[in-house]
Amino acid sequence: MTSGNLRKLAADSNVILSAVIGKAALQVFLRPEIELITTQFNVLEVEEYIPRLASKYGLDERSLLLQLKMLPLVVFDEKHYHSHTPHATRLLKERDPDDVHLAALALKEEVPIWSNDRDFEKLSLQVYTTAQLLKALESR
Repeated sequence: MTSGNLRKLAADSNVILSAVIGKAALQVFLRPEIELITTQFNVLEVEEYIPRLASKYGLDERSLLLQLKMLPLVVFDEKHYHSHTPHATRLLKERDPDDVHLAALALKEEVPIWSNDRDFEKLSLQVYTTAQLLKALESR
């Protein structure tokens, strides 16, 4: 589902990783009018994947970690959104349980999710892929 407010978005690990290595998602992070939020769980997941991406693309791991720290992200710990975890768990029950954290944060903050993960498709949450988001931002 795509629609709604684009001033604040809950960013999934895959789009954060894309931005860290300088792909198209970085364009969204460079838009000061958009507040990007995520969970500590997602940041730890990104940090876990950085060594693999560094190796795959021949990039310096320390540079990628620095790029991650420089991204304008507001990071929330689980205490902030735990009240919405049961609802998020129900929505994602047959899908990836790792996505529950971001879904709970999006529900708590009442913001769309920004993700290229198909596990968020056909949910009652607003979800934008990077391509959809860039297209929506172009038309503003």
